[in-house]
Amino acid sequence: MIKRYIYQNVLRALDRQAAAALIGPRQVGKTTLALDIAAHREAVYLDLESLEDREKLRNPALFLGKNEKKLVILDEIHRVPEIFQTLRGLIDQGRRKGLRTGRFLILGSASIDLLRQSGETLAGRIEYIDMEPLNILETSSKDNADPAKLWVRGGFPDSYLAENDEDSYAYRRNFIRTYLERDVPQFGPRIPSETLERLWIMLAHNQGQFLNASRLAASLSITAPTVSSYIDLLADLLLVRRLQPLHANTKKRLVKAPRVYVRDSGIAHALLGIADYNQLSGHPVFGSGWEGFVIENLLCVAPTRTSASFYRTAAGAEIDLVLDLPGGKRWAIEIKSGLAPRLEKGFYNALEDIKPDRSFVVYAGSDRYPVTEETEAISLLELAQELKEIG
Repeated sequence: MIKRYIYQNVLRALDRQAAAALIGPRQVGKTTLALDIAAHREAVYLDLESLEDREKLRNPALFLGKNEKKLVILDEIHRVPEIFQTLRGLIDQGRRKGLRTGRFLILGSASIDLLRQSGETLAGRIEYIDMEPLNILETSSKDNADPAKLWVRGGFPDSYLAENDEDSYAYRRNFIRTYLERDVPQFGPRIPSETLERLWIMLAHNQGQFLNASRLAASLSITAPTVSSYIDLLADLLLVRRLQPLHANTKKRLVKAPRVYVRDSGIAHALLGIADYNQLSGHPVFGSGWEGFVIENLLCVAPTRTSASFYRTAAGAEIDLVLDLPGGKRWAIEIKSGLAPRLEKGFYNALEDIKPDRSFVVYAGSDRYPVTEETEAISLLELAQELKEIG
């Protein structure tokens, strides 16, 4: 098993708060991590997708009260959202008895119901930890730091660890079908699965492009507000990222539309029918796909409270990723898919505009060297390691 780097984050959250919520898409490894934690302490695990386990919570105050000195793991909490009110009461009662931390570990497959419900009832009693697919730091020792396998297959453990590319691709196609036919109806209003799949594919084709809901709507024969609501759902399901533009006081006319990415590169490739690196290398999405892959890996390991955006002016000054780190430091990151990255005038103009503390160009090579006095060329792995050390 690949040890997840957020393992210690979850333990620290349980040491600080009565409840911790582990948030991530389905099949990302939340249950495996939770059971690993449970193996080292007194714990009770309930899978709330199981009718038998839901029955145990017919009287939640009674069941949970009898297990008040154990860590209670509640998996797929969205199936029983009404339990949050009970949890609040039990946490407050426990505090009066000296049971202040490490009581509940809540697992959720989406931000939607979980964040809404817990935000209303568990404020000050819960800490959130985002669980992403496997990242380059977690897989680098296993594959000698070559990101190609992770880029092609994506970071969902069953896809990444499959015996071969064919099995990995089949897993991802089944993953997509399961989301469309089973998971989406659980979280949102009834949406035609064919329409949502077409939108998802269009977003994969337009990886990293500015969001234009009207253009997408015209292609799907639906309204722009409907497209926006579908993208909202995919974002809440942690499948799509909307990277917002940097709001900088530069007196320049800035692009205001967000950029949209399918978050997991393997899922994006499956949507596009790309099964292996040979197919990817000749596909038009190669460059923009690498950009999305780099962004997701860097944001996976960036310190908590990091703000991510991009910078683009109407005149063409542009930086792919701007990270505002805790402590007021700003990093500017340009992303190139080649082995000999060349920076363009728009990047240098953007540096003049936003004046970052450090600037990098992430490229597909492994050497680190200065491009200019201000900017370094660096591999994804090495920059990810630097970000992780800050956190």
